[in-house]
Amino acid sequence: MNLNDRACQVCSYLDKIGIEYDLVTHSPSFTLEECAEINGLINGRICKNLLLKTDSGKSVYLLMIRDDKRFVTKDVSKKLGSSRLSFASGDYMEALLSTPPGSLSITSLIFDKEKKTALAIDRDVINEEYICCHPSDNSATMKIKTKDILNIFLPSLGIEPHIIEI
Repeated sequence: MNLNDRACQVCSYLDKIGIEYDLVTHSPSFTLEECAEINGLINGRICKNLLLKTDSGKSVYLLMIRDDKRFVTKDVSKKLGSSRLSFASGDYMEALLSTPPGSLSITSLIFDKEKKTALAIDRDVINEEYICCHPSDNSATMKIKTKDILNIFLPSLGIEPHIIEI
């Protein structure tokens, strides 16, 4: 299976900054249930990636939480010190991050040319040895050392994550 252009750009970027990753291709996955099958292929846990924004669009967050945790908008908004957050539309996601719904992940931050998106990560996600995510293409999944995400990838983009407890 061939990778789409976004996934190729993600892989090129990770190669350029010296991050190693494992990559598997598979049928497109749109749900966490479908991703559960992929967990076995990649031997890691895929987390939920949600794009949230305030009504005004002034604040935008990519939220990463474990797939077994429940997302409560009001609680996350409070922990981030933000007015009430809601889900961004698929059109908004594509315009901001060049990523369609179902393919959103931390790698999508590469495409945020305006640097408008803040990153919020549940502490349990960063306590994992690896982060497993789509390379902005839901027909592939990559496995990256969490320490490389925190110490190389995010600094290369100038992003300081908000670590929260969910």
